[in-house]
Amino acid sequence: MKSNYNVLFLCTGNSARSIMAEVLMNRKGSPTFRAFSAGSHPAGRVHPESIRQLELAGLNTSELRSKSWDEFSLPDAPPLDFVFTVCDNAAKEVCPIWPGQPMTAHWGVPDPASVVGSPEDIDRAFRQAFSILERRISLFLCLPLASLDSMAIQRDIDEIGRK
Repeated sequence: MKSNYNVLFLCTGNSARSIMAEVLMNRKGSPTFRAFSAGSHPAGRVHPESIRQLELAGLNTSELRSKSWDEFSLPDAPPLDFVFTVCDNAAKEVCPIWPGQPMTAHWGVPDPASVVGSPEDIDRAFRQAFSILERRISLFLCLPLASLDSMAIQRDIDEIGRK
């Protein structure tokens, strides 16, 4: 059994959902899991509401940046064990070939950055996305990785994505 796993969360813009998932996994999964996030078409900035939600939860946001998934297909990139798409657009795109054949799954989460409305509506959308990601990550971290084979892990990961 491995002692450390690298997880990549993907979204189109890498400004909201994948960023929140990265920070949540790094907090909840440390030291066994190390998380990263990226986008197929990075926005170039982290959405201010994502930062706000993370800071309200007492999580560090100082190192966050919106980045391309191309960074994780380079030879010096960390080897990936799990890749999760958190938006429907990224799930439909042709992803790079990830060295080492990591397990992949789609955890669709509604895009809070696309919500138009009052500040309360926008805040609610970001809180809901944060809550969904926190629940899925918590469930994922409960998987008995040491005693499951890769097919069973994949089946459990897919089930978590439906919750």
